[in-house]
Amino acid sequence: MTKTEIKNREDVNKLVITFYDSVRADELLGPIFNSVITDWDEHLEKLTDFWESNLFFKKKYTGNPLTKHVEVDKQQKGTINGMHFGVWLNLWFQTIDNLFVGEVAQLAKNRARNMGTFIHLKIFEARTTKGK
Repeated sequence: MTKTEIKNREDVNKLVITFYDSVRADELLGPIFNSVITDWDEHLEKLTDFWESNLFFKKKYTGNPLTKHVEVDKQQKGTINGMHFGVWLNLWFQTIDNLFVGEVAQLAKNRARNMGTFIHLKIFEARTTKGK
């Protein structure tokens, strides 16, 4: 398979769909994602909007991923941890490396790394400020 650069929404959608196929099949992440997401088509469309917005600065995405991730952690009884984020990030990197090359591919990796760290910290913060 020839690797290409991430150039447009179609490429972002290919990345998102391929990545979440891996997530859904993963033994650690799959049970969480598959129990929370009831409409995968809608979710993948939102995630395509999210990543297109982040990689190409398009103003399409509306939503609050921080709130959603904190809610999921509550549903999972506060069990989401660094291992979950590490597996998620490894799958993201593998998907990118299998399909794409170039600056935008590297940007997607950097943004995912930063977002994963930020979301993980926000989940932890939400747990520690519950009773305050």
